[in-house]
Amino acid sequence: MGDRAAPQLFTIPSHRAFADALVAGLIRRFGDDPLGLAHGLVLLPNNRAKLAVTNAFVRARGGALVLPRLVAILADDLGEAIGAALDPADAPDPPPPSVAPLTRRMILARLVKEAKPDLDTAEAVRLAGDLARTLDQLIVEEVDPARLSSLDLGDLTDHWRASLELFRVVLDHWPDELARLGRIDGATRRVLLLRRLAERWRLDPPPGFVCAAGITDAAPAVARLLRRVAMLDHGLVVLAGLDRDMDEAEWQALGPHEPDPVTGRAPRAIEVHPQFHLKQLLERMGLARADAARWPDGSDHDASEARGRTIATALAPAEYTARWTALRPQQRQLAGVRVAELSSPAEEAQAIALALRAAVEQPERTAALVTPDRALARRVSAHCARWGLEVDDSAGRPLSITPPGTLLTAICDAATERFAPLALLTLLKHPLVRAGDARARWLDGARRLDRNLRGPRPSPGLDGIAAALGDGAGDWWAEVRALLDPLATAFADGTAPLATLVAALRDAADALAGMEAWRGPAGRAAADLLAELETEAPAGPSSATPEDLAPMLRLLMDEIAVRPPQGGHPRLAIYGLIEARLQSADLMILGGLNEGTWPASAAPDPWLAPRIRATLGLPGLERSIGVAAHDFGQGLGAREVLITRARRDARAPAIPSRLWLRLAAMAGDEFDRARDRQLEGWTRLIDDAGTPKPASRPAPRPPAALRPTAMSVTQVDRLKADPFAFYAQRILRLSALEPVDADPTAAWRGTAVHGVLEAWARDHACQVDALRPLAIAMLSDPGTHPLIRALWQPRLLAAVEWIAQRMAAEQQAGRKVIAAEGRGGTQIAGIDLSGRFDRIDRLPDGTLGIVDYKTGKAPSAAAVRAGFSMQLGLLGAIAEAGGFAGIGGTAGGFEYWSLAKNREGSFGSVSTPVDPNGKNDRVLTGEFVDRARAVFTDAAQRWLTGDDAFTAKLHPEYAPYAEYDQLMRRDEWYGREN
Repeated sequence: MGDRAAPQLFTIPSHRAFADALVAGLIRRFGDDPLGLAHGLVLLPNNRAKLAVTNAFVRARGGALVLPRLVAILADDLGEAIGAALDPADAPDPPPPSVAPLTRRMILARLVKEAKPDLDTAEAVRLAGDLARTLDQLIVEEVDPARLSSLDLGDLTDHWRASLELFRVVLDHWPDELARLGRIDGATRRVLLLRRLAERWRLDPPPGFVCAAGITDAAPAVARLLRRVAMLDHGLVVLAGLDRDMDEAEWQALGPHEPDPVTGRAPRAIEVHPQFHLKQLLERMGLARADAARWPDGSDHDASEARGRTIATALAPAEYTARWTALRPQQRQLAGVRVAELSSPAEEAQAIALALRAAVEQPERTAALVTPDRALARRVSAHCARWGLEVDDSAGRPLSITPPGTLLTAICDAATERFAPLALLTLLKHPLVRAGDARARWLDGARRLDRNLRGPRPSPGLDGIAAALGDGAGDWWAEVRALLDPLATAFADGTAPLATLVAALRDAADALAGMEAWRGPAGRAAADLLAELETEAPAGPSSATPEDLAPMLRLLMDEIAVRPPQGGHPRLAIYGLIEARLQSADLMILGGLNEGTWPASAAPDPWLAPRIRATLGLPGLERSIGVAAHDFGQGLGAREVLITRARRDARAPAIPSRLWLRLAAMAGDEFDRARDRQLEGWTRLIDDAGTPKPASRPAPRPPAALRPTAMSVTQVDRLKADPFAFYAQRILRLSALEPVDADPTAAWRGTAVHGVLEAWARDHACQVDALRPLAIAMLSDPGTHPLIRALWQPRLLAAVEWIAQRMAAEQQAGRKVIAAEGRGGTQIAGIDLSGRFDRIDRLPDGTLGIVDYKTGKAPSAAAVRAGFSMQLGLLGAIAEAGGFAGIGGTAGGFEYWSLAKNREGSFGSVSTPVDPNGKNDRVLTGEFVDRARAVFTDAAQRWLTGDDAFTAKLHPEYAPYAEYDQLMRRDEWYGREN
């Protein structure tokens, strides 16, 4: 057996089901002998292609069959794949083993950090990943990295010069690191293996047939191997979707082009075209497009010839699209192609799920979604699960979003943020923590902790949480402390060896979740990552901070795809673009056709400027766009196709994919006629709740036995302005919870100030010089929110200084503080009315002065005239009735001492809602208490001892609080009934 005179090169058009057509041809050629196929070897691009071809053989024969050996030559485990297929173990001088990817990543990160010490460890690891990919491209394209030292940088910017210099420094040290390990790069080993395989087959061809099918990688080593296969006596190369009918001028316009002899510059190649990488592959194989014959076999899954012409026309180079205007109607047909344009990603996922379900309703019909948008794939899978259809996403999910991955992230975040409330609760409530029989008790404790941590953040660390819990910590919190203390200790130092941090992270996950953290494909992937990271960490940067670990771990987990075990619906599938190559189905759904998704935006190279990449002969950054366009053309060749996009993404309106726009422009009115308006309508109707029936304004009327007989003076305004809110608070006993880790609200600031003033009155008898130290002590307390300390401290100190000065002046005028921060009550209109005063003074005329401190603005005189803001008057009524122990007399002064900025720009002012002569429409001082008592009596007789309904937002202008707006369904009726 030897070489033939002419190469055996074929292409299967895009409108044919590649795997089925390939298998049909192989069976026709080599299937007469029962063992003819068994002696053969089929080289495929990836493991998913192996599965597709295996399934195609099963469909073709329908029974027992001895398959040829299938080898994925572009798989990561190329050495093992070739070894299993060809057994080259006895080959002399085998190549050294390849360095493990994470080992290389950590060493490169160390080299990057040594060359640029100001980088943090996480950023160094990220840059090391980009550097490794660039290095692999140099190796795969067989470009000597030494050429970097002789490049003419010309007018390159400082940024690119610095990146290139750093790249050179790292590459200078990298060979020494490999020599020390006795390893080589994985890409180098692949090139060597493919090169040796091609040479071996030149000298000693395999006994059976060899077929290289569906391989589009144009790397030189791959091209040489394919050339060798095409020239074997029983060898053949079968390409996918090579356009044999493209006009020669168009074909040559793709490039790459020779430099102009005068300018020395070459016209830019059209790397975004779906045929460019195939053209480059043929050129590197030393073959021409004319050498490729059409594969004569087809299958029952093929589309029409017209579809193939439509695909080629729609994907023509931009310079040749003017001919679209001359196309005849029959050349614009999209028979078998449906288009659905939805309003949002949620609607798009719903439409695709409906299409998949409709396909399953027909016996033996298969359907597959192809999309690079993993979020869309997950949504579709979730929708199908509602109907009991389990659809596996063969592209997998990033480890970072699986339960084990989010557990590791939650542990890192909690430790890094020193167990801040949100991060701590996220960790403790994680579904893997204490899963099983102990889960209910654990969640009870977590919920109690949640309630205790509502409001501003406590002091940092586990000790701060314990202080916030106080005596109510209990056994559950002791258990939590025992589990988290080792983690807190490991993360306490500013820097530590990375291996130490990883070990602490692993131990914490094990302590919190046990084997649940490492169960299933995702758990095993997480365990493998931590074990490998802990082992390889010493090869990386010498130390890391706790803040480095979380972003670094997310970065590494994002790059690990966790694929589900086989077991989903046998007739449904979800593929990524790589996984979809060579796949076929009765219905192919191409989803996510928006620019930036399909095709994805070209990934930048932070190390080599585009001009340097072109000079070195590396693929352009936009090469991936052409490959994505080729994948689109292959998917569009199915017998029945549904193409979908959403008009907006999660943030803003989305731009249709250039592939979508090309198809629409080429097809014209035919594209609009291809719209599947029935599917779009179903998508809207499936979640349509019908005509909304807005709620009417609530006005509950509870029986007298449920109406309160006691209340506080601070609740009177709520009762009058928004009776429903009072009903919800006092009768239904519903109260809003503060957010966890909340910013300090005005109420919280008021409570803090009142605490200072209460201590001032209780412990220092309102001595002027004692107030400022008390305020400073409150601000310096570790439990005080940092926002208060940073932003409010100057205001507060200025305000308390004003209080001290004002108090000194009042005392000199004969005014005396007789009580501060006291409580009391009396009965009015059959209701026990209680209240708390901030301060009561004895005025020079012997009457009582009621003082209320305000951190914001004081109530207006208009509100008082309207019968609201009667708190001072009601406190005066309680005082006159002897409701405050040890205080008696007539209330003759009512003042608000506001700590807010005054008109002069400083802090502090005194205002009053009354005036002895009624000036400025204020209430007469002598009538204020009686008026307040009358207002309260009227409210009590209507809603507390009477039977008036508790109507929502009765006086909305005096009901600014919104805690119960959702309960009263305010937005449904407000504006119609108020």
